Amino acid sequence: MNVVDPIAAEATKLFESVYGGRPEGLWAAPGRVNVIGEHTDYNEGFVLPMAIDRYTVVAAAKRTDGRLRVVSSAGDQRVIEVALDDLTPGFPQGWTEYPAGVAWALRGAGILQEGFTGADLAFVSTVPVGAGLSSSAALECSTGLALAGLAGAEAQLSTADLARLSQYAENNYANVPCGPLDQLASAFGEDGRVLFIDTRSFEIAPHPFDLAAAGLTLMVFDTKVSHDHGESGYPARRASCEKAAAVLGVRALRDLTAADLERAERELDEVTARRVRHVVTEDERVEQFVSLLTEGPLEGERLRAAGDLMTASHASLRDDFEVSCEELDVVVEAALAAGAHGARMTGGGFGGSAIALVDVGDAERVAESVLAALPQAEIFRAIPARGAHRVA
Repeated sequence: MNVVDPIAAEATKLFESVYGGRPEGLWAAPGRVNVIGEHTDYNEGFVLPMAIDRYTVVAAAKRTDGRLRVVSSAGDQRVIEVALDDLTPGFPQGWTEYPAGVAWALRGAGILQEGFTGADLAFVSTVPVGAGLSSSAALECSTGLALAGLAGAEAQLSTADLARLSQYAENNYANVPCGPLDQLASAFGEDGRVLFIDTRSFEIAPHPFDLAAAGLTLMVFDTKVSHDHGESGYPARRASCEKAAAVLGVRALRDLTAADLERAERELDEVTARRVRHVVTEDERVEQFVSLLTEGPLEGERLRAAGDLMTASHASLRDDFEVSCEELDVVVEAALAAGAHGARMTGGGFGGSAIALVDVGDAERVAESVLAALPQAEIFRAIPARGAHRVA
């Protein structure tokens, strides 16, 4: 059975119990794991995410009174209602900012024309919230597809536009200064592949990532330390990068190379120079990881090198970019001590999740080691999955 099917069934049931009728359709969008390439997307650099088999599904139907109603299976299942004409950044508050923001962005882009007169939306999700696995992007992309579908505007909403407008909504409606990584991964994800994304050009190159065939698995460790990009140090990190680019006279830190780091150390304060060093070296690590994938399956020396790149990424995020936390560090160290080939935090940091590349035969030992170090951790294995799509 498709992993989306039971989520879709639950979303249908929620819709019927709340709104008293059948939905006109169901749409799904996944969360993501970023294999490597953190905090490089808003610096117009390189990332290597994959959509994962954890989905947000929305059951939806049109309304005729110009209102948007949303409900989620999470929490108290309270229906939030707002008039389309009243949508304004920051209103309504809470999780509903994300679907409301997408409706606002689609209206502004002309995807939802005047003939679109509202919708009822019911969400069910298996993407953990606050775990650094892009629950907000899954919510946004599923909403975008659903609203375009209800409006008969699927042809006007390309996959690239879905990602772009979802990011625009998060930036300008929910006031979260994220880069495009999460939305691109959720929108463009493919079964069995990671996505090498140039976040300047939005060029996306899928690469096979059949870990099972190589006897490997990618383990995810949700530390249960919830993060919030709007409230954490994330905005400060982005501002620091933009300041550094301006001082160094480049459009974005992506334009720097290792040869520029000495100048950065001379012209910037010590903390900002370390932020620059992370971005420059992380872009290099992404390109090196992709080179390993193009050479063949991750085995032998290639596997060792890929694991080392992941672990070096975590060290850089911990020491130079300073977005890790004690729980993430503990999980990474425990996974490596139990035999993981490489491990790193994934997502924006300040909590959330870590990942590890592990031999299938070592997975149980690695899980036991992580739980001994952090009993609250939730552990699962992630596989590359399909991006946003209509379910029914």
